[in-house]
Amino acid sequence: MELGIYTFAELGPDPKTGKRRDPAERFYNLMEEIELAEQVGLDVFGIGEHHRPDFAVSAPAVVLAAAAMRTSKIRLTSAVTVLSSDDPVRVFEEFATVDLLSKGRAEIMAGRGSFIESFPLFGYDLHDYDSLFAEKLDLLLKLRASEKVTWSGRHRPPLTNQGVYPRPVQNPLPVWIAVGGTPESVVRAGTLGLPLAIAIIGGQPAQFGPLAELYRKAATRAGHDAAKLPVGINSHGYVADTSQRALDEAFPSYAEAMSRIGRERGWPPLTRGQFEAGATLRGANFIGSPEQVVEKILYQHEIFQHDRFLIQFSVGALPHRDLMRSIELFGTRVAPGVRKALAPATVGAKAAEAPA
Repeated sequence: MELGIYTFAELGPDPKTGKRRDPAERFYNLMEEIELAEQVGLDVFGIGEHHRPDFAVSAPAVVLAAAAMRTSKIRLTSAVTVLSSDDPVRVFEEFATVDLLSKGRAEIMAGRGSFIESFPLFGYDLHDYDSLFAEKLDLLLKLRASEKVTWSGRHRPPLTNQGVYPRPVQNPLPVWIAVGGTPESVVRAGTLGLPLAIAIIGGQPAQFGPLAELYRKAATRAGHDAAKLPVGINSHGYVADTSQRALDEAFPSYAEAMSRIGRERGWPPLTRGQFEAGATLRGANFIGSPEQVVEKILYQHEIFQHDRFLIQFSVGALPHRDLMRSIELFGTRVAPGVRKALAPATVGAKAAEAPA
């Protein structure tokens, strides 16, 4: 299993002082976080896209390009690219550039986004929410398949045998589909034979199990080998030396962030009881000691048989030093524990497949 981290580079107010973080300082700290993630042996780092005052990153490819020059092994992905309100030509060009700078480590995680600010910002109608994504995904896949493209659609001027450059190192450039639980999106990913990332940030993760099954069935019906299509899980979390420390350190900033977003969407404020319930084995959040987080990843692996797990530590304005410690623990204690637990099954499966 690939293990990694994703972030939106939050700028939310400190729950103690009410002061917002400085964007320049947040970006500087983010580079240190990505470098540390690579140093402790993690596989992937993802950067999300938002167009709000409480998140620093509106251009993931720019940040990933900077990270490419500071790292050499870790894979660099968006998490997510809001494809519905972007131009697929520019998205492809930008991530092809990141791929060249990183010598073949770039990925696009395409999604429709959990916020809507980008739609009016770039002149799109929310009534076209689904058709925008479907059409732009179609174009993006054609761009990665061919140097010159002829294409037409409703939401963008047509292309007539036009070349798109530069071309990436990887052929094809990896494109994942990120979903939040919509079955139609899962079926789309399976039918197209694209890797699937499921965001689970609330509720009971076991309830999402049927989505992975639906995805693999859709892929098989479309003629793809479902066993070769990766599935990823993206969730919130925080790792500290002890369970109690993890809960105590994470709760203030997590509650501030989720309650702030909740006010926009009509949710009640997050309580400590709800927070702790989410951190239990069957809850959605990976908050606890390294041993607890290992146990929870393995528990969910029994449900999803997933190939990648990305954790978002920076929900709210956590201090940089705490984020760095959490990354360190995830890389040096959680990742080895997960890899060790899953290795026997992998070795056994390969031995069974070997010719007599």
